[in-house]
Amino acid sequence: MILSVPAAFMARHLPVAAQAVRPDPREVHLGNLLQLTFGGQNAEAYWSPDCKQLVFQAKAPNQPYPDEQIFKINADGTGRKLVSTGKGRCTCSYFTPDGVTIYYSSTHATSPGPQPPVDMSKGYVWMVNPNYALYETPARAKGNPHPGTVIRHPGSYVAETTIAPNGKYMVWTSDFQGDLEIYRSDLRGRHVKRLTHKVGYDGGPFVSWDSKKIVYRRDELNTPAEIADYKALLARHLIRPTKLEIWVMDADGSHKHQVTHLGCASFAPFLAPDGKRVIFSSNYGDPKGREFDLYMIRLDGTHLERITYTKEFDGFPMFTRDGKRLVFASNRFGKEPHETNIFVATWKE
Repeated sequence: MILSVPAAFMARHLPVAAQAVRPDPREVHLGNLLQLTFGGQNAEAYWSPDCKQLVFQAKAPNQPYPDEQIFKINADGTGRKLVSTGKGRCTCSYFTPDGVTIYYSSTHATSPGPQPPVDMSKGYVWMVNPNYALYETPARAKGNPHPGTVIRHPGSYVAETTIAPNGKYMVWTSDFQGDLEIYRSDLRGRHVKRLTHKVGYDGGPFVSWDSKKIVYRRDELNTPAEIADYKALLARHLIRPTKLEIWVMDADGSHKHQVTHLGCASFAPFLAPDGKRVIFSSNYGDPKGREFDLYMIRLDGTHLERITYTKEFDGFPMFTRDGKRLVFASNRFGKEPHETNIFVATWKE
């Protein structure tokens, strides 16, 4: 079954190729900047193993789907295709190392309609959707209505999956044991090992290109009141992501090490191919906490460097295996408030 897409939607949101745009003059590491998507919410774009394609989540105005879905696109902006079922909400897609399969989390099985808005009565919070389960689908499939189930814990969040380039394991985040923790398993969801154990949100794990390290984000909960607030929100499937720091550990969960000490919301980390630096998104330096930019830092916590200068949001960075290109999502050049698109740049050291 291939879902029908209105021609007007195709014409507006599926351009034939990327468009060259200018980076901010202060963005000295970004060359040949290309905008790949145009309109709506497009984010979490991650490279295929050969770095010729990207897989990402998107929600566009007037789209025929109820909520965010998974798409893939060529690195030049052409060939955009639906990957997911077209039902529910989807997130956190990733190619397997052979490029044959795409993993992603979705609510389509238990909550196929649009997802309810996040309850902001407790302040700025993120939803940890208990309807998310992990699925797989052939990368060549178009709108596969029957993806295979990889990991499902009914009533618990299963998402934020990334796969080791060596194909020996994957990492993912879940609260199926009562707290939000990072787990490691094989690509069938077997031989599960819990990698984090401290109370608080441990999540967003990314495996380095050499498959030896895992970089992730975690809460900084320092008082009984903060812990109580965290547990009360999690019981409602919410978290408060105002203080997230970047951490790194070995692939087996050993040698955990805090990289940042910024006291703000830092997330979406990815290890540079040299294995010595982390690029991540953070609202560091903004008193109001609203502007997110990309930063880079060494694993020893030194040489923090600001990479981007967008007034609203830059996030979800990922280097190619050779370190020559960087993909990220940004609000820059948006025609509507909070419009988010995908950009690719050549990386200049």
